[in-house]
Amino acid sequence: MQRITPVDPALATGRVKEIFEGPLKGKASNLFKALGAAPAALEGYVSLAHAVAHGTLSAREREVIALAVGQANHCEYCLAAHTAIGRSVGLKDDQMLGARRGAIVGDPKLHGLARFALALHEKRGAVSNDDVASFTRAGYTEAQMGEVIACYSLDTLTNYFNKANQTVLDFPAAPAL
Repeated sequence: MQRITPVDPALATGRVKEIFEGPLKGKASNLFKALGAAPAALEGYVSLAHAVAHGTLSAREREVIALAVGQANHCEYCLAAHTAIGRSVGLKDDQMLGARRGAIVGDPKLHGLARFALALHEKRGAVSNDDVASFTRAGYTEAQMGEVIACYSLDTLTNYFNKANQTVLDFPAAPAL
């Protein structure tokens, strides 16, 4: 059972109403409804999500990060949501499972991205020069390293929020590894 009473978007007021009628119009997932109970958290999520969506990483790349981080944090909600989103942006099932395992076969660039996201997680941000070199050899820039860190932060926010809240799934469950 969810621990935070979700906000009904139709009954929202103030800034939460503006967000549900603006950037989250038509996206009333259980995560967003629960975040609506904490307006600052909802606004922070929307702001960071907007910023990374306008960066240089593609939607496919952002979903690889979300799947790798969601698996590392054991967030069933985020794995379900990002599997559905991943399909909608063109990721294949084997790429999504590979992202969760940290080993995407047949795509060295996405593989390097997943490995770097997991290195951030495993090393609590203290990645090595070798981790950075592997990331850049995969075809990414130093600036994109910053974007990956921002995506990682966003994904960790939602992973921890969903786990603490026990957010009820409103997406089909992600396949088992």
